[in-house]
Amino acid sequence: MITTLQLGIRRSAALALCLGLGAPALACEAESGAAVPVVVELYTSEGCNSCPPADRWLSTLKDKPGVLAAAFHVDYWDGLGWKDRFASPRYSERQTQLQASSGTRFSYTPQVLVNGADWRRWPALPAPAPATGTRMRLQRAGDQVTLQVEPPAASPARFALWWAALEDGHDSDVRAGENQGVRLHHDHVVRYYGRIAPWSGPLQQRIDVPALGEGGRPLRLLAVLTDAAGGGTVQALQLRCAR
Repeated sequence: MITTLQLGIRRSAALALCLGLGAPALACEAESGAAVPVVVELYTSEGCNSCPPADRWLSTLKDKPGVLAAAFHVDYWDGLGWKDRFASPRYSERQTQLQASSGTRFSYTPQVLVNGADWRRWPALPAPAPATGTRMRLQRAGDQVTLQVEPPAASPARFALWWAALEDGHDSDVRAGENQGVRLHHDHVVRYYGRIAPWSGPLQQRIDVPALGEGGRPLRLLAVLTDAAGGGTVQALQLRCAR
């Protein structure tokens, strides 16, 4: 026999499930493999009429084995007729800060960096490199990600790390500026970005970043471990959680 109290509890539980209140936090993990992925950074803007071909090319890299990509939308085009809603001064600052290590003396769009170096031979890309023995692991529990880095024993290297949370499947109808009247499609869009200061030895660090982005899109987390001295990629890993 079901009492009125029991019936109320069942209804409350059903309502919570429908609203997602009782759903478990999104959880997943990833570990680095036997190779170092090719890391592609695109610096782009919706206000730049030479950028759409690079944006389209970057979209072809989705799920390409051995390649991890990120699109940083810069803001220095925003005052020239069209404001790119994905742009951030932090991404423009990053591009400027990488000039010395990437081999350029000025910022431009579209600019492609491959493993931290200016790369003008796209769409051609180098092959993934053999792993150096440094291992990475990412574990998500809700809106928290735990990053672990394990270098080889007695490794003398100093590391740095940058991370970016990425969204796919954005479309923009540009109504002004150089791309007026054009519909642009974007993948690998950086929506959150951070860095970890140089260090030596093993590392365990918490990264607070939402699991879901705009419109409920899953956010992929890209973590790139670099040589703190030269900026080259040591290891890279992407964490993608299924809803």
